Amino acid sequence: MPDKLSVSVKNLIKRYKKETINAVDDISFDVKEGEFFALLGPNGAGKTTTISILTTTLSKTSGQVIVAGHDLDTQIKEVRKNIGIIFQNPSLDLHLTAEQNIRFHVSLYGLYPYNFFYKFMPLDYRKKIEELAAIFGLQGSMFKKLATFSGGMKRKLEIMRSLMHQPKIMFLDEPTAGLDPVSRRDLWRYLQTMRKETNMTIFLTTHYLDEAEGADRVCIITKGKIKMIDTPFNIKQGLTGLTLVLDATDREALRTELNLLKIGFIEQGDFVIKLNDTKDVQKIISGIKTPLSVVHINEPSLENAYIDLIGKDLEEEVQL
Repeated sequence: MPDKLSVSVKNLIKRYKKETINAVDDISFDVKEGEFFALLGPNGAGKTTTISILTTTLSKTSGQVIVAGHDLDTQIKEVRKNIGIIFQNPSLDLHLTAEQNIRFHVSLYGLYPYNFFYKFMPLDYRKKIEELAAIFGLQGSMFKKLATFSGGMKRKLEIMRSLMHQPKIMFLDEPTAGLDPVSRRDLWRYLQTMRKETNMTIFLTTHYLDEAEGADRVCIITKGKIKMIDTPFNIKQGLTGLTLVLDATDREALRTELNLLKIGFIEQGDFVIKLNDTKDVQKIISGIKTPLSVVHINEPSLENAYIDLIGKDLEEEVQL
């Protein structure tokens, strides 16, 4: 049986008014049901625009988008009922209580009918409020105004709100921004548990590349176009690979010896040698007579591969 798709994007284009280039430029990709899919790219690459379109908060210019089996053009309500969203920028009303923020949200998305009084809301709604508040440690704060909440508490409330209806797809736009390391760790533990128990799809955009290391697949986007889609392992191996880092007190002697041995290297403060595999290490070191002060094997990281792939675009961003 073929894998079911949570998200299917075909030839998606978004051009903002008065702009001469596309913010999202004819991209296509699929996300499987239950997959952890990460969208990476520098600022202005089109990540937030893409996720905003998929979550129905921004209209597209053209293309076809299917989310949770529903067409974005004709079935927006059905899409909203099947997704949870944690946006990069908070979308909470500080004048309302924590529970009121959730009540307005679920009513807006058609999940529950709105009632002015909490005690008259459906029993199922009230049970979910109690269950999730306990998970996130907000039991004693649900009826307090958000103006009294810390930044971490507000972030937890946003996450709690997005989980109210057990979404089939969770869209996370920089979800851990503003969270302390412990809360960040706890959030990911809970999301991964939810994913295992309910086969929930996770769609992530983040600047924390270590968070994307655990993804099933990573899509790297820059200037509105997709550069690569693959597993983190394949991206790392294909673009970066293993490197051996060497140095010596007599750097000139080491440089001369490496040249005589015809060992290719790049000087980046230390001497960096690309490896095919770890078996090369002993062969290289055994052939060097100059006393070494540094010997280190660098395993490829997603961050290394990411910088290798879009380095020029990052440089242009800094210059701007």
